[in-house]
Amino acid sequence: MRRWLLLLLTFMLVVATSYPQDVGEGKLLYQSHCASCHGEDRAGKVAPPLFSLFLKKYSDKKLFEIIKEGLPASQMPSFKHLSDKEIRQIIAYIKRPANISWSIDRIKESVILNQDKDSKVLPVKNIKNVVAVVERGKNKVWIMEEKEILDKFDFKNVHGGLKFSPSGWKLYVPSRDGWIGRYDIDKGRFYGKVRACVYLRNISLDRNGKYILVSCWLPKNIVILDAENFNPVKVFKQNGLISAIYELYSKDKAIFTFRDKPLIGFMDIEGFKIDYQKISEPYEDFFIDPFEKFVIGTSRKGTVLSVYDLKRKKEIFHYKIEGMPHLASATYWYKNGKFYFATPHMKLPYVSIWEMYNWRFVKKVSTEGNGFFVRTHPTTPYLWTDNGKNKIVLIDKDGFSVKTIKVERGKRVIHTEFSGDGKYAYVSLYNRDGALLIYDSITLALEKKIPASIPIGKYNIVNKSRKYAPVLLGREVFMKKCWGCHHETQEAFAPSFKWIVNKRDRSTIIAHILNPKGTYKALGYKRNAMPQLNLTQQELDAVVSYMMEFKDAQNN
Repeated sequence: MRRWLLLLLTFMLVVATSYPQDVGEGKLLYQSHCASCHGEDRAGKVAPPLFSLFLKKYSDKKLFEIIKEGLPASQMPSFKHLSDKEIRQIIAYIKRPANISWSIDRIKESVILNQDKDSKVLPVKNIKNVVAVVERGKNKVWIMEEKEILDKFDFKNVHGGLKFSPSGWKLYVPSRDGWIGRYDIDKGRFYGKVRACVYLRNISLDRNGKYILVSCWLPKNIVILDAENFNPVKVFKQNGLISAIYELYSKDKAIFTFRDKPLIGFMDIEGFKIDYQKISEPYEDFFIDPFEKFVIGTSRKGTVLSVYDLKRKKEIFHYKIEGMPHLASATYWYKNGKFYFATPHMKLPYVSIWEMYNWRFVKKVSTEGNGFFVRTHPTTPYLWTDNGKNKIVLIDKDGFSVKTIKVERGKRVIHTEFSGDGKYAYVSLYNRDGALLIYDSITLALEKKIPASIPIGKYNIVNKSRKYAPVLLGREVFMKKCWGCHHETQEAFAPSFKWIVNKRDRSTIIAHILNPKGTYKALGYKRNAMPQLNLTQQELDAVVSYMMEFKDAQNN
């Protein structure tokens, strides 16, 4: 008995002396090496929080490896210059318990509005070609059009995930530490900001731009904010870590999934109610197809890509594949009567190609490095991706052959985005002494290089707003199926799209496309000159969406 007590006292003495010392040293090391990304209070800034909630799935050995070696295909660098003892001290500190809360009252108290009411007119020619650029190294956001910077504003800990209002004239900027700011492009001024939570996953706007939908990890909430004045409207407590929340453009709903629970959440925006449906495993990453009929999801823990049918409320497709697809960075296009998407894979040197709606795996395309993003636009014949090196990787959308564009030695290419019309491709050199490269998307000529410190995401309303996804695909369907007779704005062998959509309603247009022989007389024609196109439902939805873009403002 005495021996047992002696051992217990010895153990308690060790815990009371060496462990706090490790924690104390670890705190100092953490503040020096980790706080700039993970936050002074471990609540996360541009990198995830470091609390037991997020670390419990990692062993000390795994945490040691991550700190020592870094994480490929991510923004986590290696810390090989730290000693083994220093790394263990950091681990001891970050595994300490912490309690985090954030009430509605604290949300209200956090609102900061810009008291300077002066505005300026930015020389915007076309709001659909405006691009917002995140310069992470200087905590700035640029407002650009074509090759010119129109304005810049500061936003601390800005990371990415910017969202435009439906009109495009308001820009919402989130940070990982829970702040959301708004810049009014039409007034050329920063409106203000609000802190929705301690650690934020992503934001979305409902289809009318009335509400900001905020998914939070600390606390585990979905926060609904008034998009105009930032007042909290509703807070939904959740029992899991939300992967992301995305609005639907076709109805007043939003969809979200969890990283740690096999559930999909369906939020009714009008009634502020949530319905949950079970799935086979958690979707840690997902996207909604362009026509809002399916959810495509995957998990880090699994090696399966799954498709969930929104109408039937069930999974209809599973495919085993090595490495987690980074679906939030996926891109899609139309070619020869079929719709495709492409996605990079975490920690693996390839992009995978998939056919949508027939739901089949097509091909792996080697990129010779771990990439993170893939983008395309109807104007370019390529998928533009990165591979963690100083190369832009271009994958031909026809035969999936690969070519590269080399940039400066020692630079890291990351993230391509396009202007709304697809004329320009914007590419980041993700370095402290980096740059924004602007290419002609057709000739691939470098048009301009703008110095920047760790530039990362670029955001354009046409390429980043869900409502424009079928419009972009519709442009490709138009070129394949309609271009021989129709022009978008000028009369050719047949009336222009602009004339059609301003003279006829949507249902009449659809009826004529589906049955030209049965509808030409009702439209006032003496004979039928329009061929039977035999479009799939997706082709029909896409081309009609594209046509409706030419409706005059007073009729829209």
